[in-house]
Amino acid sequence: MSPKPFITENFLLQSEVAQVLYHEYAKDLPIIDYHNHLSPKDIAEELPVKNITKAWLQGDHYKWRGMRANGIEEKYITGSNTSQKEKFLKWAETVPYTLRNPLFHWTHLELKAYFGINELLSPKTADVIYEKANAILENKTPAQLLEDMKVEVVCTTDDPTDDLNYHKQIAENDNISAKVLPTFRADALFFINKDNFLSYLQKLEASTNLKITTLNDFLSALDTRIEFFNSHGCRLSDFGVGEALTMVDYNEAEVSEIFTKKLNGNNLSENEVNKYRSFLFIYLGKKYHEYDWIQQYHLGPIRNNNSLLLEQVGLDAGVDSIGDFPMAEFMSKLFDTLNATNQLAKTITYNLNPSQNEVFATMMGNFQNSDAPGKMQWGSGWWFLDQKDGMEKQLNTLSNMGLLSRFVGMLTDSRSFLSFPRHDYFRRILCNLLAEDVNNGLVPNDIEFLGKLVQDICYNNAVNYFKF
Repeated sequence: MSPKPFITENFLLQSEVAQVLYHEYAKDLPIIDYHNHLSPKDIAEELPVKNITKAWLQGDHYKWRGMRANGIEEKYITGSNTSQKEKFLKWAETVPYTLRNPLFHWTHLELKAYFGINELLSPKTADVIYEKANAILENKTPAQLLEDMKVEVVCTTDDPTDDLNYHKQIAENDNISAKVLPTFRADALFFINKDNFLSYLQKLEASTNLKITTLNDFLSALDTRIEFFNSHGCRLSDFGVGEALTMVDYNEAEVSEIFTKKLNGNNLSENEVNKYRSFLFIYLGKKYHEYDWIQQYHLGPIRNNNSLLLEQVGLDAGVDSIGDFPMAEFMSKLFDTLNATNQLAKTITYNLNPSQNEVFATMMGNFQNSDAPGKMQWGSGWWFLDQKDGMEKQLNTLSNMGLLSRFVGMLTDSRSFLSFPRHDYFRRILCNLLAEDVNNGLVPNDIEFLGKLVQDICYNNAVNYFKF
């Protein structure tokens, strides 16, 4: 068999059936990116991107980890006194060594999609590619990059105290075609055991004009912020604390005492922290159901492993990895408690540890009901699993344990406006996987039926599920 060329129009599509499914049903669908970390400020300000390094490398811990593994000095990765060109050249130096890492695919898919560049990035081609990309970005705003990729909806990740002014500006700007909506990311509310919890409560007070002196004051402030987010189009919440989680029994009176104890500057025991968190999970879960939001749980990372880099670079330094925390009992008790009073919202869970694929997939099946098709979603391969092998395993496990046909599909989970070819990557993988089943006689060779399935997973299911 002769070698195939790299990243052609039939990249990853290894049969005629796969090619038909992709080109005729998947390729031209719009994108709904319901979870990412894009900056609403950058979208609202409509300033040209100008430089590929800033758009491509800044905040991208995938690339940072690759560069570190390649022995690149930190000053060329996160340093503040290194030029954009120098950082780009060091990334170009690294790219050939990323072969068989998803970074190699992503890099060249992005160069092709946004800049029409088919050359492989390496030290030989770096200067030409840098200049060509920058010439295109000189007059391209983030909103235009979204439009180029047919992005219809973007859901950013936002702290409960955020003023959402940039979202308001975007909503009022007719020049921005994508709908950019906030997501209520509640992590900071759970860190009652941290030294900075009291200072965070001050931020919450400032954002609500409410004085927090009791648990009830705190809950009133949360209610105010949830209503505020809802009025700005929020449809999703999120949670992503990287540690072991436990649901324990509690009553509101003792949680009130625990909260007051913290306000008075006293340390809390592990059991007291777990009682407070358990209460808050249930309280927020009921609120999400009340507002018909979708709740998301990103579970499983172990964060900030490298304390030296954490000190040098700060949070999100690219030193998080896969944890091995048990998750089944936590999810079971959380979802069952909410479900028992018919207050379990639509839910998406994401696991970072691939050994828990079946754990997550089967847990979601316990709480499906007639509220909505696919009400309980086991989400797309996340973070380290957001690559060909990880996505195929997720799709296969979901097929075995649930209904692939009701899956709401892909998201970028990215900080980069150049990351949207990941949706195309997913679509190619999905089409090829289904085609393999056709070619092996495992599913009917009914292209129209399979084509609708592809379109549902890549777009229609998200439209119907999120109701943006």
